[in-house]
Amino acid sequence: MKFKFFTLLVAILSIGMVQAQQGRIKFTEYDLPNGLHVILHQDNSTPIVAVTISYHVGSKNENPERTGFAHFFEHLMFEGSANIKRGEYTDIVTNAGGELNANTWFDRTFYYEVLPSNELELGLWLESERLLHLRIDSVGVATQRSTIKEEMKQTADNRPYGTWIQEIIKRAYTVHPYRWRVIGTPEHLDAATLQEFMDFHSTYYVPNNAILSIAGDINMEQTKKLIEKYYGDIPRGTKPIYRPTIVEPEQKAEIRDNIYDAKIQLPAVIEAYHMPAMGTPDFYSISMLTTLLSDGESSRLTKSLVDKQQKALAVQAFPLALEQPGLFCVFALPTVGGDINELEKLIDAEFDKVKTNEIDEMEFQKLRNKVETDYIQKSTSVSNVAEGLSDSYMYFKNTNMYNTELDEYMKVTKADLKRVANKYLTKENRVVLHYLPKPAEQQ
Repeated sequence: MKFKFFTLLVAILSIGMVQAQQGRIKFTEYDLPNGLHVILHQDNSTPIVAVTISYHVGSKNENPERTGFAHFFEHLMFEGSANIKRGEYTDIVTNAGGELNANTWFDRTFYYEVLPSNELELGLWLESERLLHLRIDSVGVATQRSTIKEEMKQTADNRPYGTWIQEIIKRAYTVHPYRWRVIGTPEHLDAATLQEFMDFHSTYYVPNNAILSIAGDINMEQTKKLIEKYYGDIPRGTKPIYRPTIVEPEQKAEIRDNIYDAKIQLPAVIEAYHMPAMGTPDFYSISMLTTLLSDGESSRLTKSLVDKQQKALAVQAFPLALEQPGLFCVFALPTVGGDINELEKLIDAEFDKVKTNEIDEMEFQKLRNKVETDYIQKSTSVSNVAEGLSDSYMYFKNTNMYNTELDEYMKVTKADLKRVANKYLTKENRVVLHYLPKPAEQQ
């Protein structure tokens, strides 16, 4: 009951934070001698605090023969430590009236606790425990192997269209380590030894590869003292950290394939176009282009294909935003009995409109307003702010990019939208998959 009440309180109070967050986010940052980068944002408007820690390790840092390690540690980090019994980590947070979670991506892993602000020290202790004293043993490894295999079934293997990301990336990337899925493969996890897991942890889960980002109802000086208390004596990592510098060669011809899926009844069209990395000028332009095309009921693809022509049940364009060049993706479902080849042509026709004509001023201002609103809404929770500040430092070594990112979007012109559509949304730069129901005789 305490946990449910706190969650409701956060939801209610976050609404009142909108105006407070519309200005620039003020922060303090510094490094501990062991290399841990610390970011602090003080917001005393609500009695909550987000304690977050990011590790600059994702699936792209893995051995191609041992994929899934970063995601594996997302799970293993909840197993406990020398001072936290197995399975108690989550209970400690929820019993204190908080919530917690973690996520792993191609480029980084992120952990957080959102707690009543009088439990700040608890959050700092918990994260320092799994940084310094994480329990890595055969019991925990076996438990998480089983858990992750089940997750693979639920999120991909047994879900309609659930394998689309892995099917796209293994065709879009030929040499870059983005080519394997974040969750890895069961064969690699089964083959890994306990020592291999321990070596991976001692390489990447170290202070000099981590960012501690705290946002919310804190006292700066008191928080700094607590950080020194719990993190100051954690040893710096000594092993070399692998940062891939592999450059994916330019794709010069369209890649097409059919995927037969026994779990689907409707076919789907899925496209992926190579696009620039986060933080580049063209990234902001093409990201805005995805908003123009499919973000909201009045977006172009939805209005044309779903509402007006009634050729699609749903269509969505979105950027797979990555530290190194990512993908502009499109996912579309035809109406019952619809032709996916026709649907693909209609999507191409909408792209051609952007390539041929600049959008009018009214639509452009609406687009800018939508981007600005989304940015402001993103900054209405302390956990989002802590994560955003952390990501800005991790990817760009410039924490203040969190404050200037909206400016980069506002620099995008109508001509830029037309230009990037012509530059990146080309047939030779794309992978096209048709997901088709698997015939009964093949199931």
